[in-house]
Amino acid sequence: MRINRIQNQTIELVENNESTEIDLSLMDSLITKLKSKHGNLIPLLQGVQSIYGFIPKEAFTKLNTEVGLELSSMYGVATFYSQFRLNPVGKHIIKVCHGTACHVQDASKITTALMDTLKINDGETTEDNMFTLESVACLGCCSLAPVMMIGDETYGKLTNKSSSKVLKNIKIQESKANKK
Repeated sequence: MRINRIQNQTIELVENNESTEIDLSLMDSLITKLKSKHGNLIPLLQGVQSIYGFIPKEAFTKLNTEVGLELSSMYGVATFYSQFRLNPVGKHIIKVCHGTACHVQDASKITTALMDTLKINDGETTEDNMFTLESVACLGCCSLAPVMMIGDETYGKLTNKSSSKVLKNIKIQESKANKK
């Protein structure tokens, strides 16, 4: 499952970033702060992601030029660690646990129900950029299996129906907030 997502991300990276204009000057203070520090690769990638919500293709090029980091090293780290994103994500990131306890409790059915509700695949973002769906190895909430997290909220003892209902409630809350 994870390998397919990385391959898809690589293909989408070129498509998504060609049409998006990125203000690279937002990285300047981060580069100034970390440029001469030993072991700065991961902190730089984390900083870039905190600025943009993902690591744009242009950011890799800027880090290569201004800091001297190798493109292959940066890309290798960014694709190895699941914390890094190469594409924009939705406002709400849904993490469905697929650890042992959740797997035994049919977490795959929860993921399938969410994919059906959102009309996206695992690792994708809805067209309205509201939700991104991700399967993760473990959320550390085994007693609540099957479980998912959306932002800082944890939802446990899920069924197909209850997981979809959580999303519908978030959509309703968002709709009310937008009307204000």
